[in-house]
Amino acid sequence: MSDSLAPAPLTLEAALDRMALEQLVVTYCHAIDRRDLALVRSLYHDDAVDDHGAMFCGSPDEYVAWLPAMLANWQATRHAVGNMLFLIQGDIANGEIPTTAWHRTADGTRDLIANGRYLDQYARRGGVWKFLRRNLVLDWMEERAVAPSPGGEVDDGVELGRAGPDDPVYARLPLFGADRLRRA
Repeated sequence: MSDSLAPAPLTLEAALDRMALEQLVVTYCHAIDRRDLALVRSLYHDDAVDDHGAMFCGSPDEYVAWLPAMLANWQATRHAVGNMLFLIQGDIANGEIPTTAWHRTADGTRDLIANGRYLDQYARRGGVWKFLRRNLVLDWMEERAVAPSPGGEVDDGVELGRAGPDDPVYARLPLFGADRLRRA
């Protein structure tokens, strides 16, 4: 059991729980950025709530239905997490997950960078950890104009990422491609 942030011996069970929770959190980032909405949905228990404040609050099915219109505002997104803290009591857990989410506008002229935290509640059911409640807290926001690349394109010769199933991750990493196809 890991129900305190104070230093204590880490059991193998607690380490495995933390690894499973970390995998859940980073899979969410991948799923959002690659627009894999079926994968996003699979990360939530049916009775879960996703609360992104005034933008959205509702069930996992409502969240997944809301995402296409919201994501259409962005040419690309990149969600990154760090310093994950978890408290675990049996089959429930809480997590504070700092996040930075980059959003390039659909016209490619501006970047919005959201710096915040996910305040998560998780439940393990049938041996599998999933989100039970996900709250987004915004700590600060930045907005920047996208500057033109000096003296040519910075990306010359490097394959560009894309939101959706045509992203290079699915062609370059066969296990990722097979996983997405299996869930499609």
